[in-house]
Amino acid sequence: MSRSFLILYGVGGSGPDHWQTWLQQELEKQGEKVRFPDFPEKDQPIKDVWLDHLSSVIEEIPQDEEVIVVAHSLACIMWFHYAASCLKRKLQRAILVAPPSPFLEYEPVMTFFPVPENMLEIATVAEKTLFVLSSTDPYCSVEDAAQYLDLGVPCVMLPKMGHINVEAGYGPWPWILDVCLNEQVTLR
Repeated sequence: MSRSFLILYGVGGSGPDHWQTWLQQELEKQGEKVRFPDFPEKDQPIKDVWLDHLSSVIEEIPQDEEVIVVAHSLACIMWFHYAASCLKRKLQRAILVAPPSPFLEYEPVMTFFPVPENMLEIATVAEKTLFVLSSTDPYCSVEDAAQYLDLGVPCVMLPKMGHINVEAGYGPWPWILDVCLNEQVTLR
């Protein structure tokens, strides 16, 4: 069975220096199929518009392909909504990096909140789900991260990595490539 990676970004997208852009290039060098959709209005996202776009991208993926979702930031919240209401197929893995607090109040993304109530079900939509959190994420305190830690799926709390984006120093990030390709979850 073939597989493909679906990389999903948050507010503002992932520019050329972001780890997601690097990840796309590295996965493609390894011969992997990668979809990295460009969402409309990426600086002022609207949940329904992004969900429609995500649905159309996923519908284009052949049913016999295993899908691995790699979402960052707001894309994690979008994934929760998609999994709660639109998902028509089981996915192999969901790697959810730096999800914002479920209680976030940030004007450009308010159409994505509140998060769906059935988070426990959503966390198990993929055969394997992994949350990757940071102890110093300005968009999700350690206290708010407990909402994800309590879901009973694997979580990695990385020390002092900020929002795991360019501003926090994450362009090339070999660890996430290992997680994608090998399902390794080891800290370095």
